[in-house]
Amino acid sequence: MDHTEVEILTARDVPLGGPRAMTVRRTLPQRSRTLIGAWCFADHYGPDRVAESGGMDVAPHPHTGLQTVSWLFSGEIEHRDSLGSHAFVRPGELNLMTGGHGISHTEVSTPGTTVLHGVQLWVALPGEHRHAPRDFQHHAPKPLHIDGAELKVLLGTLAGETSPVRTFTPLLGAELLLDAGATVTLDVDPAFEHGLLVDAGDVRLAGTLLRPAELGYVGTGRTTLTFTNESDHRARAVLLGGTPFEEEIVMWWNFIGRSHQDIVEAREEWERASDRFGEVDGYPGARLPAPTLPNAVITPRKNPPRR
Repeated sequence: MDHTEVEILTARDVPLGGPRAMTVRRTLPQRSRTLIGAWCFADHYGPDRVAESGGMDVAPHPHTGLQTVSWLFSGEIEHRDSLGSHAFVRPGELNLMTGGHGISHTEVSTPGTTVLHGVQLWVALPGEHRHAPRDFQHHAPKPLHIDGAELKVLLGTLAGETSPVRTFTPLLGAELLLDAGATVTLDVDPAFEHGLLVDAGDVRLAGTLLRPAELGYVGTGRTTLTFTNESDHRARAVLLGGTPFEEEIVMWWNFIGRSHQDIVEAREEWERASDRFGEVDGYPGARLPAPTLPNAVITPRKNPPRR
C-alpha cells in the first residue's frame, strides 16, 4: 500500500471543563474528517499530573444521539449517570454509555489518581436508534499476544476475539501494544475504514509513520493492516474502525442530531431541566449550563468523498 493512502489527522488542544482543568488533544471531528465509521469524536489526554492540572472534574452534562466510550491507560475516573449507574473507569476496562434520547452524567478523577492518561471517544447512533433508551455497559477484555504485540478488543472483532459489548453499527475498537521494533499484520474487515490513534512511540501504519497524538486514517478495501513500532521502547495505539456512516449528522456541544432544530430542542430541554435527561445523584455541585447557540443555522458535518 502506498503511503499516500494514509491520511494523517493532527490534534488540536482543547480545555476540558473549566480554566483549571486538564487539556485534551482532539483529533475527531475536524474539517478534513468528521467520522471514521460511526466514531465521531476522539479526545486523547495525558499523561496528566493531576496535582498540577486539577485533573478531570466534569459536572453533570447531557448527551443525545451517541454512545460514549471511556478507556484509560492510567488513573481512575468516577462515573455517575442519570440511569443510576455508579462505576469507576480503570485501566484496561471499557465503560460504554448510551445517551440515545437523552442522558446526563459526571466524570471526576478519583482522589488517589496521580497521573491521568487515556481516551474519551464518541460513537454516533444511526437514525433508527438515535432515540434508544439509556444504557451502561462495562467490559474488561482479556489481552491477546501475537508477534510481539498485545491486543485488547474493546468493541467488535479482531484477531479472533469478539467483544460482548453491544453496538448499533458495525464497529471495531482495540488497544495495541507493540514491543520495540515489533511488526504485526492483522486481518481486518474490508468493508471497514480504520483509524489508528498513536499514544506512545512512532508507529508505521501501512507504510506511513505516525507520531504520538496523530491519527492515521485508512479507507475501505483493506483485508489486512500492518503495524510496525519504529521506537526503541514499547508503543501504544488505539485502533478504531467501522463501516462508513452514510448519514449526515449535526454535532453541537454534547448533542448529536440530524437538524438544527434537533439541537435547539435538546438545549432547551436541558436548560429547563426536563425529564429527558434525568438527574445525576452524588455530585457536589451545579450542573453545566449549555453554551449560547450560534447566530446561524447549524449545518450537517460531511466527510470527504469516499476513497
